[in-house]
Amino acid sequence: MARILTVANQKGGVGKTTTAVNLAASLSVMEKKTLLVDLDPQANASSGVGGTPGGDEERNIYRVLMGEISVAEAIRETGLPFLYLLPASADLIGAEIELVAMERRERRLAEALAPVTEEYEVIMIDCPPSLGLLTVNALCAADAVLIPLQCEYYALEGLSSLFRTIDRIREEMNPGLRIEGVALTMFDARNNLAHQVADEAREILKDLVFQTVIPRNVRLSESPSHGKPALLYAVSSRGAQSYLELARELVNRWNGRTNP
Repeated sequence: MARILTVANQKGGVGKTTTAVNLAASLSVMEKKTLLVDLDPQANASSGVGGTPGGDEERNIYRVLMGEISVAEAIRETGLPFLYLLPASADLIGAEIELVAMERRERRLAEALAPVTEEYEVIMIDCPPSLGLLTVNALCAADAVLIPLQCEYYALEGLSSLFRTIDRIREEMNPGLRIEGVALTMFDARNNLAHQVADEAREILKDLVFQTVIPRNVRLSESPSHGKPALLYAVSSRGAQSYLELARELVNRWNGRTNP
C-alpha cells in the first residue's frame, strides 16, 4: 500500500507546492514509484512537473472527484520514470461548493484513490492554501501531513488553526492521521529573523521539525517556469540538493517505523 502524504498549510506563499513537487521528484529519483496529486485549482504542481499550464481540461482530479472518470484514466506520466501526475484543473474552484451536497463528501478523494494505492509506494497530495473541503478531503485520504513552514515573521501563528483541523479530522474521520513533520522553507542564512524563526520552531515543535532546511534559492524559483522540478532543471543547485536531502530524511523516518 502507498504511503499517502498530504502537503498542507492554509497560508499561501510558504513553499507548499514547491515542496510537493520537489519532494515527489526527489522520492522518484530514489526509485520510489510516486503519484503527485494536484488538488489546487491553480494547478501549479501540474505545470511544475511538465503538465499543461492551468491544468488539464479533460483528464483531471476534478472529474475523478465528481465520478465522471476513474483515477486510472486521469493519471499521466512525467519526465521522470518513477513520477506520475494526477493533474488539477480550474474546475476545482467550484468543487468546494459542489462537494457540500454530496454523500461522504469528506471521503471523495480517499475513495477515488483507493483503486491505485497498491500501484505506488508514495502518493503525495498538494492542497490549496485554505482549510476548505478540498484540504479536508486530502487530510481524510492521508496517512500523514507534511507542513511547510516559511522562515519569516508570523510563520508560527497560522499553525494553530491547521493543528486544530488535523485534530478534528483525526477525532472524527481519520484516526490514523499523524503529522509527519514540519519542513522549514525559504530560509535565508543572512537574515537574523530566519534564524530566530527556525530556533523558535525547533523549541516549540521539537522533533516534528526536519533537520533539513530548504533555502531561498533562485533555481527553485525558476524551475516551475520551465515545467521541471529543480532536480531536472538544476540538479546541483542548493535548492534541488536540499529537497533530495529532505527526501532521504523522510525515508529514514519511514524506515524507523513498522507501520506506514
